This record gives sequence, structure tokens and C-alpha cells, in this order.
Amino acid sequence: MKMDIFLQWLHLDNITLAGGLTLAIIFLACLLSLAVAVERLIVLWSLGPKTRTLFENIARQLLQNDIPAARALAERSALPLAEVFRAGFQAAQRINPTTAIERERLSQTLNLRGSLWLLATVGAVTPFIGLFGTVAGIMMAFKELGLDVQSGGTGGPASVMTGISEALIATAAGILVAVLAVILFNYFQSRLSRLSMELKLIFAEFTELLLSAKTTSENMPSAPSPSAPAACTKPAPSSTPSSEPPPMPMEEA
Repeated sequence: MKMDIFLQWLHLDNITLAGGLTLAIIFLACLLSLAVAVERLIVLWSLGPKTRTLFENIARQLLQNDIPAARALAERSALPLAEVFRAGFQAAQRINPTTAIERERLSQTLNLRGSLWLLATVGAVTPFIGLFGTVAGIMMAFKELGLDVQSGGTGGPASVMTGISEALIATAAGILVAVLAVILFNYFQSRLSRLSMELKLIFAEFTELLLSAKTTSENMPSAPSPSAPAACTKPAPSSTPSSEPPPMPMEEA
């Protein structure tokens, strides 16, 4: 009796779970994978070249020891990785910026992964969802076989072939979506690995240039203030006796 109730629950408007609800879940998983892939592709499409261009502009100012101008370029940029440059400039005012730059770089690199974990999840789960739909479909097919025998039928293989064939569709769809999700996940993993290495080189060079510009600015002698009055110095009296002869006394007439 309980099995009949369970099998009735698997029926949705005379459509088995293998051909109905399971396929709907797999289809939604496929749409989710495509949405994540498109979103990450838009984010990562030109992030590396744009970051490289921003770094070259900042490096040009740092080579001239113009830290305020370089910081202004980082402040005006809307790139997500510009936050690493801003963290470096902010830390350079107080301490050595190396640790702050590396910490912010790791944080931003982690953010670039976004929702890629969904691709891995879809790739791992959808085959089992399809398998569950197949098992449920086979259960329904054998139930139909039992009803056919009870009604005086022959119980031949033809009575179960339709149900089993419909059930196998769920497994095939689950495997297909899983393969697609795994391919997309591996592609983005490879792309993020290359981008992470490129960013590591960029920010390592940025750290060197920032430290060099900071050291040069600190060692540069400060110019005297133009508003300071010049010190009036009086000439020291000469201690050397005068070589001129003393005046002669006038004779009285």
C-alpha cells in the first residue's frame, strides 16, 4: 500500500518522474550552468589587459617619483583589481606596503572565482539526479508490468520497454549536463590560474616601484621656505691694525 502511494506521488499528470520532474531539474541545472558561465566570461573577458594598462600608467608616474599622481589614477579606476593599488598606496603612508598588497591581491583573486562552485556542483550532482529518475521510471515500468499480468496480460517485454526507455532519457540528460558543466568549470579554472599568475607578477613589480618611489621621496632634501627672512649678518670687526700712518700734528705759527 505504501509503495502504491509512493508511486502515485511519482506520477505528475500521468508523466513519470523520469520524464517530468527529473528532466525539469536537470534542465534548470543546465540553465544555471550557462548563466554562471556567461557572467564569469563577462567579468574575466578583458580584466587582464585592462589591469595591465592601469599598471603601466601608474608605473609611469612612480618612475617619476610622483606618488600623488599615481594614486589618483588608482582612485579614478573602476576595475575591481584597482582596489589592490589603492590598498598599497594607503599602506605606504604608514608601513611597508608589501603585506597589504599581497593580502588584497589574494582577496580579489578569490572574488574572481565568483559562483564557479555551482558549475562543480552541477557537474557532480546531475548524473545522480538522472540516475534517480531512471530508477523511478524503471519502478513505474515494473508496476505497469505487474498490473498487466494481474489483468490477464502476457507480461511480455513490450509492456515495460516504453517505461524503461523513457526512464533512461533522464540518465542521458543528466550525464550530458554534467559533461557541459565540468568542461566550463575546467575552462574557467585554467583561465583563472593564468590570470592569477599574471596578477602576481604585476603587483610584485608595483610593490618594487612603490617602495623605490617612497624611499626616493623620503630621502629627497626639502627646499627652504621662500617666506623665511634672510638672516642679517654684520661684518665682524677686523682685528688687523690699520697700515695707514697716524695724522701728523700741525705746527703753531
